[in-house]
Amino acid sequence: MRSVFRVGVTGGIGSGKSLVCRVFESLGVPVYLADDRAKWLTEHDPILKADIVRVLGPMAYDALGHYNRSWVASQVFSNPDLLQKLNAVIHPRVRADTADWVAQQTHAPYVIKEAALMKAASPETGIDQVIVVESPLAIRTQRILKRDTHRTLDDIQRIIANQVSDEQRRQFADHILVNDDSQLLLPQIWSLHQQFLAQAQPANN
Repeated sequence: MRSVFRVGVTGGIGSGKSLVCRVFESLGVPVYLADDRAKWLTEHDPILKADIVRVLGPMAYDALGHYNRSWVASQVFSNPDLLQKLNAVIHPRVRADTADWVAQQTHAPYVIKEAALMKAASPETGIDQVIVVESPLAIRTQRILKRDTHRTLDDIQRIIANQVSDEQRRQFADHILVNDDSQLLLPQIWSLHQQFLAQAQPANN
């Protein structure tokens, strides 16, 4: 069985990483949305649900067994240690789920995994190269205000402050896509697509 070339896409909230992934998907590249999949697993994976209750207590789920997302957020965003413990039970399950998904993509020259949290490409992370999507803070803030009408400016600033900084992401980026509403994004993505097809080609032989 050949090894599928795996590309990670990450970036801060409002940077446009979801848009980038939709473009890659339109080019025929399978995309795994790690954050969406994590949400699904917190609702449906019984082992993960038990681990989350162990970390956060019974309030993590309501009487019907649904993940109490707003309550969990209120607990972990003001408590970095608790957030780390929660991530420590969710992330391994998502990694395993990702590996299962990648193993099914035998037809694809390469695949993409989108996630808000990502580390450098390595055998341990299961990623061959990482794309970081960047956008100026002011533009990101305006995008989020327009998209998430329920969020206040204070909410957005607090979320951004809790995320990894652009400087930290650059340290493990293999490629940077600039989504600043002035540089054309599509040519940047097309160029990377051609690079990935060429790099993945040996795995197909």
